[in-house]
Amino acid sequence: MSIRPERGNEPHLFLQRAARLRGMRLLLFSDVHCDADAAERLVARSVDADVVICAGDLGVMRTGLQETVDILSAITAPTVLVAGNGESDAELAAACLGWSAAHVLHGTGCDLDGIRFWGLGGAVPVTPFGSWSFDLSEGGARTLLDSCPTGGVLVTHAPPLGHVDEVGGHHLGSRAILETIERAQPRLAVCGHIHACWTQESWERDTRIVNAGPGGVWVDL
Repeated sequence: MSIRPERGNEPHLFLQRAARLRGMRLLLFSDVHCDADAAERLVARSVDADVVICAGDLGVMRTGLQETVDILSAITAPTVLVAGNGESDAELAAACLGWSAAHVLHGTGCDLDGIRFWGLGGAVPVTPFGSWSFDLSEGGARTLLDSCPTGGVLVTHAPPLGHVDEVGGHHLGSRAILETIERAQPRLAVCGHIHACWTQESWERDTRIVNAGPGGVWVDL
């Protein structure tokens, strides 16, 4: 990886070097919602990951975020996170201040071992849940996604419209996220938010789309 590991983290350094030979192994998850047991299981599984991706909703209705992050911060692999609608991007960034491996993205990106990651937090489109929900309009999402690079990894809380977003026959995903995938053609798009579609996958051209869920999903790039 392009990130210098912490002292005493030599086993992960070995995994990083191996990743260059076999590709990057990603552990994807979302929607932990203050479940301490799920968070601890993800920490245990992360020892085999080159990069960990969190697609949002660590808290519940703007509560319990710090406690969940405190558990997950034992993950030493580089970890890309976006906010869900249960916490804001500012709240997530503040909660992760002591977690050296964390990269909190919201209309921003980072580079890990030559692969570009771009993130967008919040629910898109606006939910009916009220003032506690961190939501974005489609127009607001388009603005924050406008600089998403091509061929990388896109991490959003909301799914793209028509992909891993169906509840009761209705598609609840974001048109702006779908348009970004069509334009930027990321290698992988990771999302959460729609609980009924956890672990489901879809494709938009050559982009693999995964609704991760709290159990964790492995993907090799």
